[in-house]
Amino acid sequence: MKAVQYRAVGEAPEVVTVPDPEPGPGQVLLKVTAAGVCHSDIAVMSWPADQIPFPLPLTLGHEGVGTVAALGDGVHGLSAGDSVAVYGPWGCGICVNCAEGKENYCLRAKELGIMPPGLGAPGAMAEYMIVDDPRHLVPIGDLDPVKTVSLTDAGLTPYHAIKRSLPKLVPGATAVVIGTGGLGHVAIQLLRAMTAARVIALDVTEEKLDLARAVGAHEAVLSDEKAAARVMELTGGLGAHVVLDFVGAPPTVETAGAVARVDGDVTIVGIGGGALPVGFGTLPYGTSVSAPYWGSRKELAEVLDLAHAGAVDVHVETYSIDEAPLAYERLHDGKVNGRAVILPNG
Repeated sequence: MKAVQYRAVGEAPEVVTVPDPEPGPGQVLLKVTAAGVCHSDIAVMSWPADQIPFPLPLTLGHEGVGTVAALGDGVHGLSAGDSVAVYGPWGCGICVNCAEGKENYCLRAKELGIMPPGLGAPGAMAEYMIVDDPRHLVPIGDLDPVKTVSLTDAGLTPYHAIKRSLPKLVPGATAVVIGTGGLGHVAIQLLRAMTAARVIALDVTEEKLDLARAVGAHEAVLSDEKAAARVMELTGGLGAHVVLDFVGAPPTVETAGAVARVDGDVTIVGIGGGALPVGFGTLPYGTSVSAPYWGSRKELAEVLDLAHAGAVDVHVETYSIDEAPLAYERLHDGKVNGRAVILPNG
């Protein structure tokens, strides 16, 4: 079968032919319908050799939707042809966090060498993939797989971040979304569906701000050296109750801290390498800073329920599996407006 792999440190991903996988006991074989392209992949491919915690080559794709092709021994509750989404942050399934469905915060994953598909284990950017356990599959019913696949990360991750701050996102509150691309444009829709807060979106081009407005942002501000002052002006000098940074680079993290309100939340979701100093007097009193990771299995089901209700719609660009290297080039160059999706069997 064809697969998109990161094969050597510092090299671009390649489309290669690899053996068809077969499910072992307890595993599920999926015929992949759609696989998402994510900035996390680019981050991984920028790491030096001594920072890569898994062997190469690696089949990419930590966002996956497919149909059940075969079941390993002992697997029940699924049937061939079922359309399912893959829950990405695999855990041990046994620790106290996994018992609550919070496998994104598994206490033993590092110890046991458990890694997400596409970020250590073979991922979804192939014609077929192995899912280690049926608990990591969520039925999608009649949802469009191409529109749905990005919800497994670009929907789940902002949903988890927003849900943590819901007590502050009351009527009259303001939420700032920094970075309105793959995750950010979904976050705006989630904020509008889940809260009555006013949403201010920040990004570096008018094209991206147009998308932010189209999906529900009340205000759209160019993310430049004047952005923090503009947000403070829009909030009457008080700042935002919740700031969600989906870039995480040093300049955006600095802006996030600068626009936080007293007793506000700053959530750094993006992996751009920025850090926000925390200490008495460095931020407004009572400011909480967090860096969450992905979301729980239950939260993925909730995100899919929102999709069934029509509350969230991912803006996608589609590519064949042979065009996957081009999709990564476009993402790296900031040319993808929304989310890029690979169709391995399309």
